[in-house]
Amino acid sequence: MALNFALDFPQKVKTLVLIGTPYKVPKVAFSFQNIIFRFLPKSIFETMAFDKKNTFALGDTMKNLDFSDRVKNIKCPTLILCGKKDSANMKSADYLSQSIRSAELKIIENTGHVVNEENPKALADILNEYYLKNS
Repeated sequence: MALNFALDFPQKVKTLVLIGTPYKVPKVAFSFQNIIFRFLPKSIFETMAFDKKNTFALGDTMKNLDFSDRVKNIKCPTLILCGKKDSANMKSADYLSQSIRSAELKIIENTGHVVNEENPKALADILNEYYLKNS
């Protein structure tokens, strides 16, 4: 969402932070994941950010996501964060950090995809440092 907003309204974005952000959704893997999700009981989704219905609604909005050609247009200072164990988004973090001229990449040790839950202190420290540097 933040990446899309920064691309659509660059004049409104002073700094950008992307945490475990894909720039492109792999269609085959995403379709396979949705097939598996359809067979999971609703109770599995209770610990997730969205219930089952909204997980599929979110998925529908993401299935054609591809910012490959546009991320180079981001000019504002950008912090890219990725958990070291977030194998699904590590390549994306590398791509974004190489494609956005003003990007800074930080890999958070001992952390997967849900950085704010798995390592909130490290996340807070990194964000505080970044905002102090860029304010």
